[in-house]
Amino acid sequence: MNIWMLLAMIFMIFLVIFQIAKASEYVSVLKGEKKSREQANSINAVLMIVFLVVGLIGAYYCHKHLTPMTLFPQGSASEEGKEIDKMFIITLVLTGIIFVATQICLFVFSYLYREKEGRKSFYFPHNNTLELIWTIVPAIALTVLVVFGLRHWYKITGDAPANSMVVEITGQQFGWIYRYPGNDKVLGKRSFKLINAAESNVLGQDWADSHNNDDLMPSKMYLVKGVPVKLIIGSKDVIHDVGLPHFRLKMDAVPGIPTTLWFTPNRTTAEMRAETKNEEFEYEIVCDQLCGNSHYAMRGVIEVVTQEEFDKIMSEVKPNYFAAFPDKDPANAKKEAAPAADSVVAKATK
Repeated sequence: MNIWMLLAMIFMIFLVIFQIAKASEYVSVLKGEKKSREQANSINAVLMIVFLVVGLIGAYYCHKHLTPMTLFPQGSASEEGKEIDKMFIITLVLTGIIFVATQICLFVFSYLYREKEGRKSFYFPHNNTLELIWTIVPAIALTVLVVFGLRHWYKITGDAPANSMVVEITGQQFGWIYRYPGNDKVLGKRSFKLINAAESNVLGQDWADSHNNDDLMPSKMYLVKGVPVKLIIGSKDVIHDVGLPHFRLKMDAVPGIPTTLWFTPNRTTAEMRAETKNEEFEYEIVCDQLCGNSHYAMRGVIEVVTQEEFDKIMSEVKPNYFAAFPDKDPANAKKEAAPAADSVVAKATK
């Protein structure tokens, strides 16, 4: 109800302004062109100040009431993201100060230097000093910001720490596929020519490579708090983008060109649920690249756990090799052996 009342008030204000402008237009016809222009300029000058005040109040209101709805109050869920948050805040403060200052100058100057009787305009076509100031100063500021950005970019896309866990994430319309190396700590080879969903080989794993035999493919991504993780990112079809908003990171998923990214989670999912007082909280993977009709639904889940919880979860995940070759699954071999043993016992009792 409050929103509708606010919209109605805004509409009425614009309606009043419009009526005043129309009335002044009719009066100007009677007074003459020069008087009409001066009156219109005076009205516009006052409206400039009104617009400035209302605009700044609106910007402050939006900042105060909408910032708590963003992810910033939670802080970054990765150690590397903390530095990116700092860089973002510095950029926001710097550009915010410049924005407010320039807007005040723009509207106040429009009010102070409006047309008046007896006032002459002054202008000059060129000034080297001013040209240098408004070219060099922004160039220096932007260069500093770019250098900070490149420093963080090269860090998260460079060599991951030696103790990093490795997770492969592959995008496809419209979902994510995760693969972990097994006990051998090595991901098996893949080839797009070997992709065959009907034979449980959605990634095109090369079964001739024994490193594929213990690779794990859980339904969601599991990470360990405090342990760096290196993501090997790819795509099966079109360009996607692995967006990790809680961790303040993102990276394109390009068909045929693997990309990498690493970070260190600093809070478990359970800790974030307690902190946000939201029992349904989940770390999300979003696709930040428009990739088709169902792009909006391309969502993945990351669960950050302790090392003990991670080991337990992974011990219960079967390698995809057994899905492709059920007859080589030890669990299936035991099931087949059990009936045979029962028949032997039955014959012995006879």
